[in-house]
Amino acid sequence: MKVNNDFAASEAAAQSTRYDDIWLVAGQRTPFADYNGPLRDASATDLGICAARALFTSSGIPASEVDAIVAGNMAQSSFDAYFLPRHIGLYAGVDPNVPALLVQRLCCTGFETILNAADQVTLGRARVVLCVGAESMSRNPLASYTQRAGFRMGQVDFRDFLWEATQDTAPGVGMGDTAENLARRYAISREETDQYAAQSFARACAAWESGWYAEEVSPVTSAQWTIEGYQPRGIRLADRLECLARDGHVRPTPVETLAKLRPAFGGVQTGGNSSAIVDGAAAVIVAHGDWVRAHGLTPLARIVAGSAVAVPPEIMGIGPAPAIRAVAAKAGITPEDIGRVEINEAFGAQYLACERELGLDRDKTNIHGGAIAIGHPLGVSGVRLTHTLARQLGEADVRYGVSSACAGGGQGVAILLENG
Repeated sequence: MKVNNDFAASEAAAQSTRYDDIWLVAGQRTPFADYNGPLRDASATDLGICAARALFTSSGIPASEVDAIVAGNMAQSSFDAYFLPRHIGLYAGVDPNVPALLVQRLCCTGFETILNAADQVTLGRARVVLCVGAESMSRNPLASYTQRAGFRMGQVDFRDFLWEATQDTAPGVGMGDTAENLARRYAISREETDQYAAQSFARACAAWESGWYAEEVSPVTSAQWTIEGYQPRGIRLADRLECLARDGHVRPTPVETLAKLRPAFGGVQTGGNSSAIVDGAAAVIVAHGDWVRAHGLTPLARIVAGSAVAVPPEIMGIGPAPAIRAVAAKAGITPEDIGRVEINEAFGAQYLACERELGLDRDKTNIHGGAIAIGHPLGVSGVRLTHTLARQLGEADVRYGVSSACAGGGQGVAILLENG
């Protein structure tokens, strides 16, 4: 473990909370589909409905038990996007009297749904919370913020939101550039980054082939959902596909293939060793222990604590390091006590910087592959990572695990779980 800590001030200013008797009960997600692939016509709302309905079906927990909804989403992908959390609840079968909330903390949005749910349960505002992360990267719009008053000759300003939103205008750098800054700071080479990416692909492939992901991923088929008195909603797979059953970006990708790709930002990062652009959604149930025990359920893990930190925007990818240290400190343990780690692989060099900063054991980290192979639907990843982590704790009989990610603008969030 690295003794020198350059981010002590970030940890000292962390927003951290410790929780008592709050549990991650169950989870489910859609497969993640490549950008402009089978899910390209589905809005984030409809993807979220898919994930929530799959969760209720797979867990056997009635939607009627939910008394709060927290949904997360980054880019608005339909004209009714304002209503995303409310529509997810309505069309997933939750009591229409249950309130719904939308949260957003950039790439840490999924974590925020879970932490907000834990806060609501702690405050006594809810007992059972449906948390959903939903994102359509394919439907990011071509947008204009300057034409409301009309068009002037030569000044039609429509831009690709998906690309423009990756530019942090404060330091004047793109997200890929922040990974290159970390590569220089931590002396990370192109070869190391490609080797790590190849491992991510290999681990994800092995996990799918062994059936490990079958328990948390529900196939998606074209469907329509109806509610009496309201307009129908639905989802239709593109390209006449009948069923999407697994993550589309997960495929054998050896280091030799990755080494042939051109740098995307003038350094170590390429399209192959960066997180995949995908569409998808994930959902989990967070509940108070009294409700869990009253219903005779076996939860996945206890939510011990959560932390959010800020770091310099130009090295935003290091966010997980101080976040993990802060959440461990809040729980009264050390990072060495953590037996499983899931860190979002926004970029290969970004993950490797966190690994070096924390002195992580790679045999305990992202053991079933990460976002380089599986993909990073922005508002979803925190839900996926935390659910995946919870499943690992029981499987490996490990006491503590942490899920974490960086966020554009210079932030990091971490959730500490304990094996139930």
